[in-house]
Amino acid sequence: WYLDSGCSKYMTRDPSKFSSLKLKNEGFVTYGDNNKGRILGHGNIGNSSSLRLIENVLLVEGLKHNLLSISQLSDKGFKIEFDNTCFLICDKKNKRN
Repeated sequence: WYLDSGCSKYMTRDPSKFSSLKLKNEGFVTYGDNNKGRILGHGNIGNSSSLRLIENVLLVEGLKHNLLSISQLSDKGFKIEFDNTCFLICDKKNKRN
């Protein structure tokens, strides 16, 4: 997974990553280079019992990398810490990394 400050939604091209997936033609996403990827559906990745659930992830045809939206993580109450070699995503509500 890549953290992306320019992406507004969580996205993957791999349907096997989903714990629940609703397949439905939902239009297109536009990348930074103005190319488009078709949205094939959306769903959740992970499970709520482990507190590692990522909700409303788009399944996008032809996407090169799985993308985590920094703005969505922040809006959901996560804190993201960076240094020169890594990053850490912290759940401020449950005090978990």
